[in-house]
Amino acid sequence: MRYHRQLRSLAVLCAAGLLLTACGGGRGGGDAGGQDPGITESEVKLGGSYPLSGPASAYATIAQATQACFEQVNAEGGVRMGDGVTRNINFIVYDDGYEPARMLENTRRLVEQDRVFALFDTLGTPTNSAIVDYVNERQVPHLYLATGASKWGSNTEEWPMTIGWQPAYSLESAIYAEYLKRERPGARVAVLYQNDDFGKDYLNGFKQAIEGSGIQIVAEETYQVTDPSVDSQVVNLSRSNADVFFNITTPKFAAQAIARKAEIGWDAMHLLNSVSTSVGSVMEPAGAEASQGIISAEYIKDPSDPRVQDDPAMQEYKAAAEQYGDFNIENEYGTFGFAVCNTMVKTLEQTEEPTREALMEAVRSIDAENPLLIDGIRVKTGEGDGFPIESMQLQRFEGERWVPFSDVISRYEGNTPAGGGE
Repeated sequence: MRYHRQLRSLAVLCAAGLLLTACGGGRGGGDAGGQDPGITESEVKLGGSYPLSGPASAYATIAQATQACFEQVNAEGGVRMGDGVTRNINFIVYDDGYEPARMLENTRRLVEQDRVFALFDTLGTPTNSAIVDYVNERQVPHLYLATGASKWGSNTEEWPMTIGWQPAYSLESAIYAEYLKRERPGARVAVLYQNDDFGKDYLNGFKQAIEGSGIQIVAEETYQVTDPSVDSQVVNLSRSNADVFFNITTPKFAAQAIARKAEIGWDAMHLLNSVSTSVGSVMEPAGAEASQGIISAEYIKDPSDPRVQDDPAMQEYKAAAEQYGDFNIENEYGTFGFAVCNTMVKTLEQTEEPTREALMEAVRSIDAENPLLIDGIRVKTGEGDGFPIESMQLQRFEGERWVPFSDVISRYEGNTPAGGGE
């Protein structure tokens, strides 16, 4: 596989003394004698970094939910890995405040001091961009990132130890573009986006998807994560005569933009990126009336949706979250945390040896159901495919909840569109 070729290339460079940082103290930056760090006969140690504070702290629920999920796994006896040994999962989490420099500091601590077996579910595009070269040089698995930047799946040669989990932002943007081509082929689009790789990946994916169509982007406004508000940007965009508003923002700013758009009476179709669709963290703060008719795309079941309350997987999630967690179980970021935890556990179950190399083999060949994903969506990778989830479903906010209005869109499976933060 491509992963093997990359490892052999690194091994040759290590033998020649050309990659001292990556070669470190043994295989994968492990202990002397070639033992990979962070895994024993009784434990596998994982590490994560999240914005537990700061402008993106709404995502702290993901960390809390993931920890609760691993606590459940441990309470039920641990995970039986592919080598036949059952181990508990020790998940170490640090707060980065959504700051790239702090993410790097946390990662160095996790790798060099805590000596984790793998990094897991580290959150954010700009923050993960700050560590991706470091972890790949050290040959530390960098798994199932909580970011949909397309580069995590498209650069498997350059970053063989890194992989995302959720659908790529470029795929999501392409779904919105296809929808507009059908429903509003002459659309004039105004875009608000975060001025970093996260926002640019969505925007560039959208631009690529509308090439050759009658859809035009007529105005763009950006914001920084340190800005207090996006009110002025929304007002400026409303003056562009756009009839579609593409809202590419994290939760705090998404709620502000939704509320401001309603306050000024801007009557434009509203497309909202999927990372900010939480009812509790975004739609309720923005106001139910202001949120009516917003369109987004989804891949995870919504725990607040009455239609899934009898779903066995949702019932199991809520029971476990109540017992092991300390967060709002109706928050969709909670189901995200449990869902990505499910994928990590299944990956460990398929890891046939207690090594980072064997872990990456399992990551690059997973094909599994995930009961918290929308029915019909699977987690699957393979040769040349670094995108675990490549299907979504369109939804519209009606009343107090999201209502799907399309079938599961799977046309991009194995063919996620290119994006790019720059």
